[in-house]
Amino acid sequence: MLHVVVRPVLACRAGLWHSRRGLATAADPYEVVVIGGGPGGYVAAIKAAQMGLKTACIEKRGSLGGTCLNVGCIPSKAMLNNSHIYHQTLHDIQSRGIDASGVSLNLPNMLKAKEKAVTALTKGIEVLFKQDGVDYIKGAASFVSPNKLSVKLLDGGETEVDAKNIIIATGSEVIPFPGGAIEIDEKQIVSSTGALDLQKVPGKMAVIGGGIIGLELGSVWSRLGAEVTVIEFLGAIGGAGIDEEIAKQFQRTLSKQGLKFKVNTKVTGAEKKDGKIYLSTESAKDGKVDSVEADIVLVAIGRRPYTTGLNIEAIGLEMDNRGRVVIDSQFNTSVPNVKCIGDVTFGPMLAHKAEDEGIAAAEYIKSGHGHVNYDAIPAVVYTHPEVAWVGKTEQELKEAGVKYNIGKFNFMANSRAKTNSDTDGFVKILAEKETDRILGVHIMGPNAGEMIAEGVLAVEYGASSEDVARTTHAHPTLSEAFKEACMAASSRPIHM
Repeated sequence: MLHVVVRPVLACRAGLWHSRRGLATAADPYEVVVIGGGPGGYVAAIKAAQMGLKTACIEKRGSLGGTCLNVGCIPSKAMLNNSHIYHQTLHDIQSRGIDASGVSLNLPNMLKAKEKAVTALTKGIEVLFKQDGVDYIKGAASFVSPNKLSVKLLDGGETEVDAKNIIIATGSEVIPFPGGAIEIDEKQIVSSTGALDLQKVPGKMAVIGGGIIGLELGSVWSRLGAEVTVIEFLGAIGGAGIDEEIAKQFQRTLSKQGLKFKVNTKVTGAEKKDGKIYLSTESAKDGKVDSVEADIVLVAIGRRPYTTGLNIEAIGLEMDNRGRVVIDSQFNTSVPNVKCIGDVTFGPMLAHKAEDEGIAAAEYIKSGHGHVNYDAIPAVVYTHPEVAWVGKTEQELKEAGVKYNIGKFNFMANSRAKTNSDTDGFVKILAEKETDRILGVHIMGPNAGEMIAEGVLAVEYGASSEDVARTTHAHPTLSEAFKEACMAASSRPIHM
């Protein structure tokens, strides 16, 4: 039997919440309780409340937004943007007719700018909770039963929360190095969290993992002056889902920027000596042994579902062999009235995927209907140039035996890219040969992360390449490259 301890302040606050919302009593069960306040969780809670469901969100971090807003997407984009401005100021603006002298890096202020962005956005979610009537409970939740949660409150004490429906949205955590051969200390050997808070620019930085996180953070510190070596076990960079042609061109472009790559290479261990770290490596092709010296090592080999402390054993929740919560097409788990979304279950670990699932899960609870099209979820690498894609890759279509047309257009031939002196990359359209329906869009170039939205719409609504080619795009814009690539897929482009 659990003892329920509710601090008077919390009880009073709960009373105010219920009074404001016209709810019966604090003892009434919530219609929806969301565990986790990340992109999936907070969006699910807001959507449920907007639809009139009595809703609470339990978050143990003490700050809403999850990994994405606190130590992931948002701070990394702040560092990517500001490091790009610094690098461009040093190496590019003179050619644009701008003379500047005495330019230097103020890393403490750059880190403060990052934190300012994080604070503004996380506090903004709290405002949204208040506006939409979501009860925000700061604490760590664990299952007592399928409809009851025990919560260890961050400000002390415990309480129990009853719910008709529970949504698990606890996200993911960094995968430690296999076998414990390399231990992350967040000082010299860091995860993405530590890499966003380095207090000085390392002389040499080794990045284990050439996926999105490794490439983005490697780019940040390379721009700020570090000598960066990316070590990737696979034969190409960019991670799962990237088109092979794009990956090859992407690696060539980043190499020109100064990043070094060791692909088809396995890291087998690390030794700290005289303030340095020496990584032992082995070729995945011929077994050749080598080493890489670094001042800082970033371990970026992926993330895994996070369920620590949930006491899922108490309700018999089914998990797969990779630690993911098993769900059906409506986000139902093996336990009635318990749903699951985001990184802790199947699919790509992307914030926008979790957000859409959060909305759909809340809609299923309210009306029995929801929608997420997993064939139309974009991915973006926020380096410079950016890389973005949606839908099928060329290698996937070949493996499936699908006949297709390719339409490509280089930014070198795009007027806006030329005037901006930013012409690396191209747009690649994959369209079904028989129907001309767009099956995949792959972009490497300036503003690819924004341009991919047009590709997502095309895939979502089954547009043909001719449909897009016949749609007027403003001139001069980068998006004209998208139109011309579609013209190339359906007929012939004008400007190439």
